[in-house]
Amino acid sequence: MSESIAERYSRLARESSVDRRVDVALRTLDVLFAGLFLLLSLPLTLVIATLVLATSGPPLFYRGERVGLGGRVFTMLKLRTLRRGAEERLGPYLGPELVARTRAETTRVGGWLRAAQLDELPQLWNVLRGDMSLVGPRPIRPRFFEELALDLPAYWQRLVVRPGLTGFAQMRRGYETSMAEKLAHDLEWIADRSVRLYLRTLAATGWRVLRQSLHL
Repeated sequence: MSESIAERYSRLARESSVDRRVDVALRTLDVLFAGLFLLLSLPLTLVIATLVLATSGPPLFYRGERVGLGGRVFTMLKLRTLRRGAEERLGPYLGPELVARTRAETTRVGGWLRAAQLDELPQLWNVLRGDMSLVGPRPIRPRFFEELALDLPAYWQRLVVRPGLTGFAQMRRGYETSMAEKLAHDLEWIADRSVRLYLRTLAATGWRVLRQSLHL
């Protein structure tokens, strides 16, 4: 039986030659920082959880399938920011149209969480589990992976590292950035990743989140 595009690109990612030493160092930092951030953010997370449940009811979390390291599919967690049933309504869309439709589905509390990027807090658990890293390409839905891999031949290279809670594309560009531009930033991280660059990206992300929160 012939391989699908997704299967072939997943195999290429698993067989790709990468610097495993730096990945071991980054994984160690992921575990240390994610554990620390989870503990420090627990009081805030409890307050946010109460607000979400009080204003829009359950469920508290959004659970979505994403493609991770080597093409493995995992369940990514977020605090729910959209109206109930929004995922089914938004499922077919990608890119700018998805951004526009998502805004219309966002709850009042969800809008604040998204602006401050606090809806991403549960992904610290994904980092501890090994599904994600604190820094890397943002994970993508399986249904869009094969479509993007056909349009962007280098797209499979994102699978040689764990997807990230934050990354170059998110720090440098907005949600409306084209997938080709985002891929260029992701590939830059994959090629140049180091402990120093990891720490710089985390520091820049922390400053950005703080600044956005203060201006809400």
